[in-house]
Amino acid sequence: MNTRRTVLQAFALTALLTTAATVPAADWPTERPIRMIVPTPPGGGTDIFSRVIANHLGKALGQTIVVENKGGANGLIGQTTAAKASGDGYTILFTYAAAIAVNPAMQPAMPYDTLKELKPVAQIGASGNYLVVASDVPAQDLKSFIDWVKKQPDPVNYGSWGIGSGGHLTMEAVKMQTGIKLNHVPYRGSGPLVTDLSAGTVKVAFADTVSTLPYIKSGKFKALAISGTMRAPVTPNVPTLSEQGVPFKLDSWYGIFAPAGTPDAIVKRLNAEITKLVGLPEIKERFLQMNMAESPSKTPEEFGATVRRDMQAWGEIVRTNNIKPE
Repeated sequence: MNTRRTVLQAFALTALLTTAATVPAADWPTERPIRMIVPTPPGGGTDIFSRVIANHLGKALGQTIVVENKGGANGLIGQTTAAKASGDGYTILFTYAAAIAVNPAMQPAMPYDTLKELKPVAQIGASGNYLVVASDVPAQDLKSFIDWVKKQPDPVNYGSWGIGSGGHLTMEAVKMQTGIKLNHVPYRGSGPLVTDLSAGTVKVAFADTVSTLPYIKSGKFKALAISGTMRAPVTPNVPTLSEQGVPFKLDSWYGIFAPAGTPDAIVKRLNAEITKLVGLPEIKERFLQMNMAESPSKTPEEFGATVRRDMQAWGEIVRTNNIKPE
Protein backbone atom coordinates (compact mmCIF):
# COMPACT_ATOMS: atom_id res chain seq x y z
CA MET A 1 0.00 0.00 0.00
CA ASN A 2 2.78 2.41 0.93
CA THR A 3 4.55 1.65 -2.33
CA ARG A 4 1.36 2.22 -4.29
CA ARG A 5 0.76 5.54 -2.49
CA THR A 6 4.33 6.64 -3.21
CA VAL A 7 3.95 5.82 -6.90
CA LEU A 8 0.66 7.72 -7.09
CA GLN A 9 2.17 10.72 -5.32
CA ALA A 10 5.14 10.73 -7.70
CA PHE A 11 2.79 10.51 -10.69
CA ALA A 12 0.69 13.38 -9.34
CA LEU A 13 3.79 15.52 -8.81
CA THR A 14 5.04 14.78 -12.32
CA ALA A 15 1.65 15.71 -13.77
CA LEU A 16 1.63 18.94 -11.79
CA LEU A 17 5.10 19.91 -12.95
CA THR A 18 4.26 19.02 -16.54
CA THR A 19 1.11 21.16 -16.39
CA ALA A 20 3.09 24.08 -14.93
CA ALA A 21 5.74 23.76 -17.62
CA THR A 22 3.22 23.85 -20.44
CA VAL A 23 0.79 26.44 -19.10
CA PRO A 24 -0.40 28.54 -22.04
CA ALA A 25 0.62 32.19 -21.99
CA ALA A 26 -3.06 33.10 -22.44
CA ASP A 27 -3.72 31.92 -18.87
CA TRP A 28 -0.95 34.12 -17.48
CA PRO A 29 -0.63 36.42 -15.59
CA THR A 30 -3.85 36.20 -13.59
CA GLU A 31 -2.93 34.99 -10.11
CA ARG A 32 -0.92 37.87 -8.63
CA PRO A 33 1.47 40.74 -9.44
CA ILE A 34 4.75 39.93 -11.16
CA ARG A 35 7.96 40.54 -9.23
CA MET A 36 10.75 42.24 -11.20
CA ILE A 37 14.07 41.85 -9.40
CA VAL A 38 16.62 44.60 -10.05
CA PRO A 39 20.13 43.79 -8.76
CA THR A 40 21.05 47.41 -7.97
CA PRO A 41 20.06 49.86 -5.20
CA PRO A 42 17.14 52.26 -5.78
CA GLY A 43 17.79 55.52 -7.58
CA GLY A 44 20.49 54.52 -10.04
CA GLY A 45 20.20 54.38 -13.80
CA THR A 46 19.37 50.67 -13.93
CA ASP A 47 16.66 51.07 -11.29
CA ILE A 48 15.11 54.13 -12.91
CA PHE A 49 14.96 52.52 -16.34
CA SER A 50 13.62 49.24 -14.92
CA ARG A 51 10.64 51.10 -13.48
CA VAL A 52 9.83 52.65 -16.85
CA ILE A 53 9.89 49.20 -18.45
CA ALA A 54 7.91 47.67 -15.56
CA ASN A 55 5.18 50.28 -15.87
CA HIS A 56 4.67 49.78 -19.61
CA LEU A 57 5.09 46.01 -19.51
CA GLY A 58 2.59 45.74 -16.66
CA LYS A 59 0.00 47.64 -18.67
CA ALA A 60 0.59 45.42 -21.69
CA LEU A 61 0.16 42.26 -19.61
CA GLY A 62 -2.77 43.57 -17.59
CA GLN A 63 -0.98 42.88 -14.31
CA THR A 64 1.02 45.01 -11.88
CA ILE A 65 4.79 44.53 -11.96
CA VAL A 66 6.44 45.27 -8.62
CA VAL A 67 10.13 46.28 -8.74
CA GLU A 68 12.19 44.68 -5.97
CA ASN A 69 15.71 46.06 -5.51
CA LYS A 70 18.33 43.60 -4.33
CA GLY A 71 21.65 45.36 -4.85
CA GLY A 72 25.15 44.25 -3.95
CA ALA A 73 28.12 42.19 -5.15
CA ASN A 74 28.00 43.57 -8.71
CA GLY A 75 24.48 42.23 -9.17
CA LEU A 76 25.09 38.77 -7.74
CA ILE A 77 22.66 39.07 -4.84
CA GLY A 78 19.67 40.01 -6.98
CA GLN A 79 20.55 37.66 -9.80
CA THR A 80 20.93 34.73 -7.42
CA THR A 81 17.49 35.49 -5.98
CA ALA A 82 16.00 35.42 -9.48
CA ALA A 83 17.88 32.27 -10.51
CA LYS A 84 16.61 30.39 -7.46
CA ALA A 85 13.01 31.62 -7.76
CA SER A 86 10.11 29.49 -8.94
CA GLY A 87 9.71 29.36 -12.71
CA ASP A 88 6.00 30.10 -12.54
CA GLY A 89 6.11 33.31 -14.56
CA TYR A 90 5.72 35.58 -11.55
CA THR A 91 9.40 36.44 -11.12
CA ILE A 92 11.55 38.13 -13.76
CA LEU A 93 14.96 39.79 -13.62
CA PHE A 94 15.94 43.18 -15.07
CA THR A 95 19.73 43.43 -15.16
CA TYR A 96 22.70 44.72 -17.14
CA ALA A 97 25.37 43.14 -19.34
CA ALA A 98 28.38 43.28 -17.01
CA ALA A 99 26.52 41.67 -14.11
CA ILE A 100 25.49 38.74 -16.30
CA ALA A 101 28.50 38.32 -18.58
CA VAL A 102 31.47 39.28 -16.39
CA ASN A 103 30.60 37.74 -13.01
CA PRO A 104 31.09 34.11 -14.10
CA ALA A 105 34.72 34.88 -14.99
CA MET A 106 35.40 37.17 -12.03
CA GLN A 107 33.86 35.19 -9.19
CA PRO A 108 35.72 32.11 -7.90
CA ALA A 109 32.49 30.46 -6.73
CA MET A 110 29.30 31.51 -8.48
CA PRO A 111 26.15 30.87 -6.41
CA TYR A 112 24.21 29.91 -9.55
CA ASP A 113 24.84 28.71 -13.09
CA THR A 114 24.01 31.59 -15.44
CA LEU A 115 23.36 29.45 -18.50
CA LYS A 116 21.40 26.75 -16.68
CA GLU A 117 19.41 28.72 -14.11
CA LEU A 118 18.50 31.92 -15.96
CA LYS A 119 16.49 31.99 -19.17
CA PRO A 120 17.17 34.92 -21.56
CA VAL A 121 13.94 36.74 -22.45
CA ALA A 122 14.78 40.00 -24.22
CA GLN A 123 17.62 42.43 -24.77
CA ILE A 124 16.79 46.08 -24.16
CA GLY A 125 19.00 48.72 -25.75
CA ALA A 126 22.65 48.69 -26.78
CA SER A 127 25.42 51.15 -26.04
CA GLY A 128 29.08 51.51 -25.19
CA ASN A 129 31.35 53.58 -22.96
CA TYR A 130 33.42 56.61 -23.86
CA LEU A 131 37.18 56.79 -23.82
CA VAL A 132 37.50 60.30 -22.42
CA VAL A 133 40.52 62.47 -21.67
CA ALA A 134 41.01 65.82 -20.00
CA SER A 135 40.97 68.81 -22.34
CA ASP A 136 44.71 69.39 -21.90
CA VAL A 137 45.65 65.91 -23.14
CA PRO A 138 47.02 66.45 -26.67
CA ALA A 139 44.94 63.78 -28.40
CA GLN A 140 41.99 64.11 -30.75
CA ASP A 141 41.36 60.48 -31.65
CA LEU A 142 42.40 56.97 -30.67
CA LYS A 143 45.60 56.93 -32.73
CA SER A 144 46.92 60.19 -31.32
CA PHE A 145 45.97 59.02 -27.83
CA ILE A 146 47.98 55.81 -28.26
CA ASP A 147 50.94 57.83 -29.60
CA TRP A 148 50.74 60.22 -26.61
CA VAL A 149 50.62 57.38 -24.07
CA LYS A 150 53.64 55.68 -25.64
CA LYS A 151 55.68 58.90 -25.35
CA GLN A 152 55.07 59.29 -21.61
CA PRO A 153 58.07 58.38 -19.39
CA ASP A 154 55.82 56.60 -16.88
CA PRO A 155 52.60 54.61 -17.31
CA VAL A 156 49.54 56.87 -17.49
CA ASN A 157 46.81 56.44 -14.88
CA TYR A 158 43.28 55.76 -16.11
CA GLY A 159 40.05 55.49 -14.17
CA SER A 160 36.99 53.28 -14.34
CA TRP A 161 34.00 52.76 -12.07
CA GLY A 162 35.48 49.62 -10.51
CA ILE A 163 37.50 46.45 -10.87
CA GLY A 164 35.81 44.19 -13.39
CA SER A 165 33.58 46.99 -14.69
CA GLY A 166 32.93 47.42 -18.40
CA GLY A 167 35.26 50.42 -18.45
CA HIS A 168 38.07 48.50 -16.78
CA LEU A 169 37.83 45.47 -19.04
CA THR A 170 37.46 47.54 -22.20
CA MET A 171 40.67 49.46 -21.49
CA GLU A 172 42.46 46.19 -20.74
CA ALA A 173 41.31 44.95 -24.16
CA VAL A 174 42.69 48.13 -25.75
CA LYS A 175 46.00 47.61 -23.93
CA MET A 176 46.17 44.02 -25.15
CA GLN A 177 45.78 45.09 -28.77
CA THR A 178 47.97 48.20 -28.79
CA GLY A 179 50.74 47.48 -26.27
CA ILE A 180 50.25 50.75 -24.40
CA LYS A 181 51.03 50.91 -20.66
CA LEU A 182 48.36 52.27 -18.32
CA ASN A 183 47.73 51.95 -14.57
CA HIS A 184 44.16 51.24 -13.49
CA VAL A 185 42.65 53.48 -10.81
CA PRO A 186 39.31 51.93 -9.77
CA TYR A 187 36.55 54.13 -8.35
CA ARG A 188 33.43 53.06 -6.48
CA GLY A 189 30.99 54.26 -9.08
CA SER A 190 30.70 56.65 -12.01
CA GLY A 191 29.99 59.68 -9.82
CA PRO A 192 33.37 59.76 -8.02
CA LEU A 193 35.17 58.93 -11.26
CA VAL A 194 33.63 61.85 -13.15
CA THR A 195 34.29 64.18 -10.19
CA ASP A 196 38.00 63.35 -10.23
CA LEU A 197 38.12 63.62 -14.02
CA SER A 198 36.65 67.11 -13.86
CA ALA A 199 39.16 68.06 -11.14
CA GLY A 200 42.10 66.74 -13.16
CA THR A 201 43.02 64.11 -10.55
CA VAL A 202 42.90 61.52 -13.31
CA LYS A 203 43.10 62.54 -16.95
CA VAL A 204 42.04 59.36 -18.77
CA ALA A 205 39.05 57.08 -18.26
CA PHE A 206 36.53 54.77 -19.79
CA ALA A 207 33.27 56.18 -18.47
CA ASP A 208 29.55 55.91 -19.13
CA THR A 209 27.85 57.84 -21.91
CA VAL A 210 25.43 59.74 -19.67
CA SER A 211 27.27 61.29 -16.72
CA THR A 212 30.12 62.46 -18.98
CA LEU A 213 27.94 64.21 -21.55
CA PRO A 214 27.73 67.67 -19.88
CA TYR A 215 31.52 67.77 -19.60
CA ILE A 216 32.01 66.63 -23.18
CA LYS A 217 29.58 69.27 -24.45
CA SER A 218 31.29 71.99 -22.39
CA GLY A 219 34.76 70.98 -23.59
CA LYS A 220 35.98 69.88 -20.16
CA PHE A 221 36.50 66.34 -21.48
CA LYS A 222 37.23 65.04 -24.95
CA ALA A 223 35.55 61.84 -26.09
CA LEU A 224 38.02 60.07 -28.36
CA ALA A 225 36.15 56.80 -28.96
CA ILE A 226 33.22 54.71 -27.86
CA SER A 227 33.22 50.99 -27.21
CA GLY A 228 30.50 48.79 -28.63
CA THR A 229 29.25 48.23 -32.13
CA MET A 230 27.69 51.60 -32.89
CA ARG A 231 28.08 55.31 -32.28
CA ALA A 232 26.06 56.98 -29.54
CA PRO A 233 23.04 58.97 -30.79
CA VAL A 234 23.95 62.19 -28.96
CA THR A 235 27.56 62.18 -30.20
CA PRO A 236 27.46 60.77 -33.73
CA ASN A 237 30.86 62.36 -34.42
CA VAL A 238 32.63 60.06 -31.91
CA PRO A 239 33.70 56.89 -33.74
CA THR A 240 33.85 53.42 -32.25
CA LEU A 241 37.05 51.65 -31.26
CA SER A 242 36.60 49.27 -34.19
CA GLU A 243 36.26 52.14 -36.64
CA GLN A 244 39.62 53.40 -35.40
CA GLY A 245 41.50 50.15 -35.87
CA VAL A 246 41.05 48.48 -32.47
CA PRO A 247 38.38 45.79 -32.91
CA PHE A 248 35.89 45.67 -30.06
CA LYS A 249 32.38 44.31 -30.65
CA LEU A 250 30.85 44.01 -27.21
CA ASP A 251 27.85 46.18 -26.37
CA SER A 252 26.52 47.21 -23.01
CA TRP A 253 22.84 46.36 -22.69
CA TYR A 254 19.96 45.82 -20.33
CA GLY A 255 18.18 42.51 -20.38
CA ILE A 256 15.24 40.65 -18.94
CA PHE A 257 15.68 37.07 -17.75
CA ALA A 258 13.45 34.51 -16.05
CA PRO A 259 14.13 31.51 -13.82
CA ALA A 260 15.04 28.48 -15.90
CA GLY A 261 11.78 26.66 -15.22
CA THR A 262 9.63 29.42 -16.72
CA PRO A 263 7.47 28.00 -19.54
CA ASP A 264 8.57 28.85 -23.08
CA ALA A 265 5.11 30.21 -23.86
CA ILE A 266 5.48 32.85 -21.15
CA VAL A 267 9.02 33.71 -22.25
CA LYS A 268 7.82 34.20 -25.83
CA ARG A 269 4.93 36.38 -24.74
CA LEU A 270 7.22 38.53 -22.60
CA ASN A 271 9.60 38.89 -25.52
CA ALA A 272 6.77 39.90 -27.86
CA GLU A 273 5.40 42.52 -25.46
CA ILE A 274 8.87 43.97 -24.78
CA THR A 275 9.57 44.15 -28.51
CA LYS A 276 6.40 46.22 -28.90
CA LEU A 277 7.00 48.56 -25.97
CA VAL A 278 10.59 49.52 -26.92
CA GLY A 279 9.06 51.04 -30.04
CA LEU A 280 6.89 53.44 -28.02
CA PRO A 281 7.79 57.15 -28.31
CA GLU A 282 8.33 57.45 -24.54
CA ILE A 283 10.78 54.55 -24.52
CA LYS A 284 12.60 55.85 -27.58
CA GLU A 285 12.92 59.22 -25.85
CA ARG A 286 14.30 57.46 -22.78
CA PHE A 287 16.88 55.68 -24.94
CA LEU A 288 17.92 59.07 -26.32
CA GLN A 289 18.19 60.57 -22.83
CA MET A 290 20.43 57.66 -21.85
CA ASN A 291 22.51 58.14 -25.02
CA MET A 292 21.64 54.58 -25.99
CA ALA A 293 20.85 53.19 -29.41
CA GLU A 294 17.35 51.88 -29.95
CA SER A 295 16.80 48.32 -28.85
CA PRO A 296 17.72 45.56 -31.32
CA SER A 297 14.91 43.16 -32.10
CA LYS A 298 16.00 39.72 -30.89
CA THR A 299 14.14 36.53 -30.11
CA PRO A 300 14.89 34.84 -26.77
CA GLU A 301 17.15 32.43 -28.64
CA GLU A 302 19.05 35.26 -30.34
CA PHE A 303 19.46 37.09 -27.05
CA GLY A 304 20.70 33.86 -25.49
CA ALA A 305 23.35 33.61 -28.21
CA THR A 306 24.41 37.19 -27.38
CA VAL A 307 24.71 36.30 -23.70
CA ARG A 308 26.86 33.24 -24.41
CA ARG A 309 29.11 35.17 -26.78
CA ASP A 310 29.55 38.04 -24.33
CA MET A 311 30.32 35.68 -21.45
CA GLN A 312 33.04 34.06 -23.52
CA ALA A 313 34.54 37.33 -24.77
CA TRP A 314 34.53 39.18 -21.41
CA GLY A 315 35.80 36.02 -19.74
CA GLU A 316 38.75 35.87 -22.11
CA ILE A 317 39.71 39.45 -21.21
CA VAL A 318 39.44 38.65 -17.48
CA ARG A 319 41.52 35.48 -17.73
CA THR A 320 44.16 36.90 -20.07
CA ASN A 321 44.79 39.85 -17.77
CA ASN A 322 44.42 37.81 -14.55
CA ILE A 323 41.83 40.24 -13.20
CA LYS A 324 40.61 39.41 -9.70
CA PRO A 325 37.57 40.75 -7.82
CA GLU A 326 38.00 43.38 -5.13
